[in-house]
Amino acid sequence: MLAVKLICVGRMRESYYIEAFREYAKRLGAYCRLETVELAEERLPERPAQGQIDAALEKEAAEILRQIPAEAYTAALCVEGRQMSSEALSELLSQRESSGKPRLCFIVGGSYGLSETVKARAQLRLSMSPMTFPHHLARVMLAEQIYRGFKIKEGSRYHK
Repeated sequence: MLAVKLICVGRMRESYYIEAFREYAKRLGAYCRLETVELAEERLPERPAQGQIDAALEKEAAEILRQIPAEAYTAALCVEGRQMSSEALSELLSQRESSGKPRLCFIVGGSYGLSETVKARAQLRLSMSPMTFPHHLARVMLAEQIYRGFKIKEGSRYHK
């Protein structure tokens, strides 16, 4: 069974995001071993300078990199990443599951994204869309797409 780890910067506080994520996490239990790690987002002033943002991202990066499992194929979510169809994500899940190293790790940054250090570590830079979404919503969308990927793989009507 595929092990999927979501490393997420920032704690979800909004009940609607929490409930939506919880529902997809429950559904995913039939298809993979899902682990979610929430890391603290570095606090910044209301109008931080770029240097302050960069320093905060590097602090977050150190903790993110410690959380990436050995031998895991890693995908960092970032706006400049590659866009992928649901079918292509399903194929990635299948490839990882049959690879002999069935570990997949997705990284969702905080409100300022991810450091270049984390992006360089990832085998895939993945973009959900050229649009900008709240990072907590991106986490819910990612969980739904992973679930959809498994449903595509099994030939379900969920993906119409």
